[in-house]
Amino acid sequence: MFDGVFTAIVTPFHQGEIDWEALERLIEFQIREGVHGLVPCGTTGESATLSAEEHDKVVRFTVDRAAGRVPVVAGTGSNSTTEAVERTRAARECGADAALVITPYYNKPTPKGMVRHFRAVAEAGLPVVAYNVPSRTAVSLDAATYRHLAEIPGVVACKEASGDFALAEAVLSEGKLQLLSGEDSLTFPLFCLGASGVVSVISNVMPRAMVDLFDYVQEGQLPAAREEHRRMLPVMRALFTETNPIPVKAALAEMGLMRDELRLPLVAAGDKTKTRLRKVLKEVALV
Repeated sequence: MFDGVFTAIVTPFHQGEIDWEALERLIEFQIREGVHGLVPCGTTGESATLSAEEHDKVVRFTVDRAAGRVPVVAGTGSNSTTEAVERTRAARECGADAALVITPYYNKPTPKGMVRHFRAVAEAGLPVVAYNVPSRTAVSLDAATYRHLAEIPGVVACKEASGDFALAEAVLSEGKLQLLSGEDSLTFPLFCLGASGVVSVISNVMPRAMVDLFDYVQEGQLPAAREEHRRMLPVMRALFTETNPIPVKAALAEMGLMRDELRLPLVAAGDKTKTRLRKVLKEVALV
């Protein structure tokens, strides 16, 4: 299930409400361009400001519109184990294929607490992708904790966004968890190390390019993969000049796919960011 490009899709808004028409356009765009899976309600989907009801509706809508063409990996994590279990059960009932579960943020659990958290979520009945992103959570999984997570039935993969290649190599060498890149700019080298896929932000705007990168690596065409990586790199960098998903929503608005609207405390990109985005999008012929 976790081979290939999984787009961490944004949640479009219009006047404070979810823009279902724009979300459907984005889903169809992604599938048409060849992505291998969709990830609604992750960080890029502004899950932190979705109500529980909205969260479940977005997951169900994505599952319904995907209609079995690609798997749906629902973001269901929380710093409350009870909440993460509830969202995972709801995602299972909505028809999601797996759950992306971020490490509990803010409360900084110990490794023992981390293992118990993921075990409880895995018991909710969906395959679990453990999401390690210390820049967002102030806590990081280490190699020893990953080994414990790999022993939990139902924890089958990880999304690594720590930027620690030694840690990624440790997980890959164990061979028990599939590893997904969680940082676009590091995806090519992680593919070369043996990562099976990526949960991508840039694929919101350049899905075919990221799919091509994946395909080139699978086919052993590393010079072509390196060239595709370098072509995307200016866009990748521009998409993180402000907090994700601020720039990617601005880019999608430039492409005419949705409105440039976020929920507080996030606000629209500044003029400098928008100017930079227009420049790099023109360079890759997206606007």
